[in-house]
Amino acid sequence: MSRPARRPSRRPRARTTRGASVAGRRFEAEVGPVAHGGHCVARVEDRVVFVRHALPGERVVLEITEGTEGDTFWRADAVEVLTASPDRVPAPCPYAGPGLCGGCDFQHVAVPAQRSLKAAVVREQLRRLARLDVDVTVEAVPGDEDGLHWRTRQRYVPLPDGGRGMRKHRSHDVVPVDECLLEAPGGPSYVVRGRTFEVADGGFWQVHPGAPEALVGAVLEALDPRPGESALDLYAGVGLFSRFLAEAVGPTGRVAAVEGDQAASALSERNCPGITAVPGDVASVLATGLPAAWGHADLVVLDPPRVGAKRAVVEQVVARGPRAVAYVACDPSALARDVAIFAEHGYRLGSLRAFDLFPMTHHVECVALLTRE
Repeated sequence: MSRPARRPSRRPRARTTRGASVAGRRFEAEVGPVAHGGHCVARVEDRVVFVRHALPGERVVLEITEGTEGDTFWRADAVEVLTASPDRVPAPCPYAGPGLCGGCDFQHVAVPAQRSLKAAVVREQLRRLARLDVDVTVEAVPGDEDGLHWRTRQRYVPLPDGGRGMRKHRSHDVVPVDECLLEAPGGPSYVVRGRTFEVADGGFWQVHPGAPEALVGAVLEALDPRPGESALDLYAGVGLFSRFLAEAVGPTGRVAAVEGDQAASALSERNCPGITAVPGDVASVLATGLPAAWGHADLVVLDPPRVGAKRAVVEQVVARGPRAVAYVACDPSALARDVAIFAEHGYRLGSLRAFDLFPMTHHVECVALLTRE
């Protein structure tokens, strides 16, 4: 898919000021459940507070980092732990913690417990947005060292003195660092199951070394492609899924790869002999840009960016009547919203796998199978 390999740093969305700032105020609080976004929920003065650097069940001193007297919620860091969770560990990185580098959310959490927290978030999003109760296990993926040294592409902020740094959480402020412990000792490998993929400089490729194999395996297992079938690969990137779908459906089948990035789309055609590569916005291509023969597809792979596929794409997919859809999602909230839209059209969640492709952060990758009822 066409997620950018390098994301520009984002300035927090401006909020309407409602009274005097409470930033810097400290409170004692019991920490509640984990929430989507790398923080836990606490309550102070009848307000929800999203607290980083904490764990469910802890009692902490929190310091407000964002909020005013009139806001309905505040943001905070846990700056002192009064009663620690058994899942709390010393952060391996000296730059992790309140007021320091914002790249990691869970360095203070044992790696197995990190996966449990991510599973809880996926379950909660599916329950809240799709009205589904689903058992979720976040699977470890080979290629990291106890959650470290997995990021095969890493960007630092260059400093005037020739050093380098990382940005603070929700800030443009920079923390000087010697190294990032997530950075892998080597760059990415573009070989998957013995097939070599061409990727443009700066083009998207999964940064965890075990991710391509894990995701290809999960998608093929979910779809069970058969010779002679037709498959649409949407947000196809350089053709990671298209290549193996084409091999599975064989010469009597067909695969079309739709990708918004022109360069990636051109590379998908080179990486996947025999497929049809269609560049363009996925919703627009599905609406008017495909030959009539693609009015039906047996299989669909969706691998959208963090915002998800959304209604227009989901409805174009179900209009083609696929027997199975594999939805690869990097945001559980967007996935749950789109699963609910599929349900409106008679597609149910058949299975869900989740992978820890971003250890030490709150991010989690899911592969959902949707089939017609």
